[in-house]
Amino acid sequence: MFDRYEAGEQAVLVHVNFTDENSKEDLAELELLVSSAGVNAVEVITTSRSAPQAKFFVGSGKAEEIAAAVKAHDANVVIFNHSLSPSQERNLEAVCQCRVLDRTGLILDIFAQRARTHEGKLQVELAQLRHISTRLIRGWTHLERQKGGIGLRGPGETQLETDRRLLRGRIKAILRRLEKVQKQREQGRRSRKRAEIPTVSLVGYTNAGKSTLFNTITDAHVYAADQLFATLDPTLRKIDLKDVGPAILADTVGFIRHLPHDLVAAFKATLQETQEADLLLHVVDIADAKYRETIDEVNDVLEEIDANEIQQLLICNKIDKLDDIKPRIERNEDGVPTRVWLSAQTGEGTELLGQALTECLSKSMVNYTLKIPPAQSSLRGVLFELNCISSEEYDNQGDWVVDVRMPMADWNRLEKRLENGISEYVVRH
Repeated sequence: MFDRYEAGEQAVLVHVNFTDENSKEDLAELELLVSSAGVNAVEVITTSRSAPQAKFFVGSGKAEEIAAAVKAHDANVVIFNHSLSPSQERNLEAVCQCRVLDRTGLILDIFAQRARTHEGKLQVELAQLRHISTRLIRGWTHLERQKGGIGLRGPGETQLETDRRLLRGRIKAILRRLEKVQKQREQGRRSRKRAEIPTVSLVGYTNAGKSTLFNTITDAHVYAADQLFATLDPTLRKIDLKDVGPAILADTVGFIRHLPHDLVAAFKATLQETQEADLLLHVVDIADAKYRETIDEVNDVLEEIDANEIQQLLICNKIDKLDDIKPRIERNEDGVPTRVWLSAQTGEGTELLGQALTECLSKSMVNYTLKIPPAQSSLRGVLFELNCISSEEYDNQGDWVVDVRMPMADWNRLEKRLENGISEYVVRH
């Protein structure tokens, strides 16, 4: 489709230090992204500006310096740690005589490598198509434009319009297929809500250790590696919590600074698992010197997807990389857990996480004393199956008096299941 330079494995990286805080990016993060993409950085070029230049993003002199570095190292791609306009990419490619990628293009490339499920591949393709739809024109600069005169009218404009139409058609087809996926997920969420099963969603900056923690808790064997965006596809597993019962744990895509809007839009179905969660486990790499910044970045994305009002439990992960840090639970003034310090890699503190989850989700627990006549021995058997009995005894009439503690969901199910309900046996709350 495109007559562009092919991107290769030898890259020149370009990082611009801006005075505006909102425009700043992290050079170390760019190097991690490049490494995660399997690209070798042969040189890093840095410069400072107060604002991007319209033509090359950097100054014309710096653009020539980048071109010289490409030639000196025989590089085949230039990667900017910033978002470039289509015209800036086109102008830079003309000067450097090689492929130019911006930060969004690099992240999309990594996503394309990581997507494994059908849904994940569709989401990545949608994001890629939306990204390149504004860049189509340069793919056809080798074709003649329409000119005046018989025999001089080139096919370029017609080809561009054809290509745009094909792109629009493909985007619509992907959106229809993703809509089906979203409906299936919505059906699953409705079923969980009807059963009143709580959902816990893992969120956090990419490479904070979410998938490793997910594997430690669920033994799910989800792919986990020390790289950015090691896993994209959402994974759901059922876990059993003491005094709470079954819960659903969801592992989602990692967030990153200035997450491209195309990706946020494409991964709407995936991110909805976060939006619909009862509790967010915000996993933080506490050994990272910039962990406070990453917390802010994740909270910004949560706000963007309208998930910032959901209760959070901060998971301070990777304490094994720090000295004199022990697993512990931090609580607020009301005694509610707010932070859990642990190591997903070694397993230290994971039992404390289970305790904290129980405390955060046990608001829906009920405590009752029941008086059950001998004729209702089947109900006694059901309560034993639910493992919700804390104490039991017989009174003088031969009735069975039992203290029970169970999730509200189980109580409601029993209320519907029994002919006359279970509330008639309650003697004390």
